[in-house]
Amino acid sequence: MVSASLTNAEFDRTSRHPVPHGGTTFSRKGGAVRPINYTRSFGIGDMVRIADTFGKVVEKGLLVTRILTPKRETIAIPNGTVTGSAVKNYSTEAKTGGVALYTTLTIGYDAPWRRVHELLIGAALATRDIVRDPAPYVLQTALNDFYVSYELNIYTRTPTRMPNIYSELHQNIQDKFNEGGIEINSPHYAAVRDGNATTIPAPYLPESYQSPSFRVRTNDTEEKNSDTAAERELA
Repeated sequence: MVSASLTNAEFDRTSRHPVPHGGTTFSRKGGAVRPINYTRSFGIGDMVRIADTFGKVVEKGLLVTRILTPKRETIAIPNGTVTGSAVKNYSTEAKTGGVALYTTLTIGYDAPWRRVHELLIGAALATRDIVRDPAPYVLQTALNDFYVSYELNIYTRTPTRMPNIYSELHQNIQDKFNEGGIEINSPHYAAVRDGNATTIPAPYLPESYQSPSFRVRTNDTEEKNSDTAAERELA
C-alpha cells in the first residue's frame, strides 16, 4: 500500500467530494490521509482490455497502469483513464465459464444455412484451446439485402493465446468452407436476372426448375443494311 498525506486545509477542500487520484480515493482515518485503491477489477498478470488497449497487466502504479500487448509493446495508461473506462478482464472470465470469442462472416443466400452452421462449428472444434463446454454456437445476426450475417461464438480458458486462437480459427473456417464447396463472399446482384439461376438453395426448388436463358433481341433490318454496306465496300 502506497501512503500519502494531505494538509488539513487541502483535505477540508476535498472532504465533501473525494478526489480520484490515479485509481485511488483519498480518505481521512485516525488523523492521517491515505489513498484507498478502488480499482480492483484486475491484477498483475491478468489479460485485460482497457478502452482500445488489449494485453497483460505488468504494472499497477499510483499514477499509471502498464499493459504489455501481444506485439510486445508496453502501453502506459493513466489511472484516471482506467477508472473512467470500461475494463474487461479476460482472466477472470477464463476462471469461470471461459472467455467468449466471436467472429462474423457473410455468406450468400444460395448456401443452405444449416450447412453453414455445420461448417462453422466444425472449424471451431478443430481449433486448439477451444473448450467444448460451453459448446460453440452460431447466431444469424442479420438478413441483409444480398447475404446472411453469421456470428460464430466460441469459448476458451487461455486468453493469453487470443490472437493465435483467432488466427487459427479463421484458417480453419477457410479450410472447412473450401472443403464444403461454399464460397466465403458477400455477393451483390444487379437488377438483370435473365440467365442467372435463383439464389434459393436447390433443396427448396421444384424438380422441373431450370435456369433461365438470356434473351437477346436483334434488329434484322439493321443487320441487313450492315451486310449490304459491307458488300458495297468490298466491291
